[in-house]
Amino acid sequence: MQNETLVIAIEEHYWDPEMVAHFPTGENTSPLSSLLTELGDVRLRAMDEARIDVQVLSHGAPAAQKLPPDSAPELTRRVNDRLAEACARFPNRFAAFAALPTPAPDAAARELERCVRDLGFKGAMIHGLTNGLFIDDKRFWPIFEVAEKLDVPIYLHPSVPSADVTRYYYDDYAREFPTVIRPAWGFTVETATQAIRLILSRALESYPRLQIILGHLGETLPFLLWRINQALARPGQTPLDFRKQFCDHFHVTTSGFFSTPALICTMLELGIDRIMFAVDYPYVVNRDGTDWIEQLQISPDDKRKLVGGNARRLLKL
Repeated sequence: MQNETLVIAIEEHYWDPEMVAHFPTGENTSPLSSLLTELGDVRLRAMDEARIDVQVLSHGAPAAQKLPPDSAPELTRRVNDRLAEACARFPNRFAAFAALPTPAPDAAARELERCVRDLGFKGAMIHGLTNGLFIDDKRFWPIFEVAEKLDVPIYLHPSVPSADVTRYYYDDYAREFPTVIRPAWGFTVETATQAIRLILSRALESYPRLQIILGHLGETLPFLLWRINQALARPGQTPLDFRKQFCDHFHVTTSGFFSTPALICTMLELGIDRIMFAVDYPYVVNRDGTDWIEQLQISPDDKRKLVGGNARRLLKL
């Protein structure tokens, strides 16, 4: 790792106990709960051991996306205030993405503005569908308006697919392979669909400076860009340059995906300037990410951009 370059990991999760108490059954427990709820010495020691300088903290899924609209704004405000306090205790080590009460979209837009202007947060993270609604629904566009105005990104992160999707797509194998619903495949399908729908909705044409982040090296979309773009250009389609929209508006991270061939594919499709380092702590071990970075055979300039330079530029760290 280059000593003069800060190593910034930007998809690193925690749990707020009050928020987690409102999670749906099955999503409110984790064997990693002791690590998720800890924002002090244990986390910092794990960062130091892996040579990570800064974590950008974000609440774990599903955060506020499945809360009732009447209680979501105030609860989320308290959660974000506590996260700001944690960052203030270690200002050189932690930054933050806001949780947003998307069940109340106008309140979510106001909370994004408050978190950025008053708390110094670097953007926001949204987890999966909001009580069954995809993020392209026009009810959520006030969030995009505020994000564009403030020049901060929105990170689209997975959550557990809907019960109907799970039943039809995964239940046959979920008992034997429970992660098929989550990181092995279900997360990717849901989040890639969110991103595709966002482009198809033309929201990004309405907010031309809006920037979106996807984890896990773009949820397969860099690999699929050529085919999606070509298929959407066939006769009978409404004109849309999918590739340009994606390359102009989306950034991706390495969270939980330390594959050199996949990274090279993503670099060839998007360019190094739109790829940032992330681990997905504590679901993934910090050292797995930084050890992989150490071994990468890419140019020193590209590695500096990957491990911290791009994040510093996009998040104004």
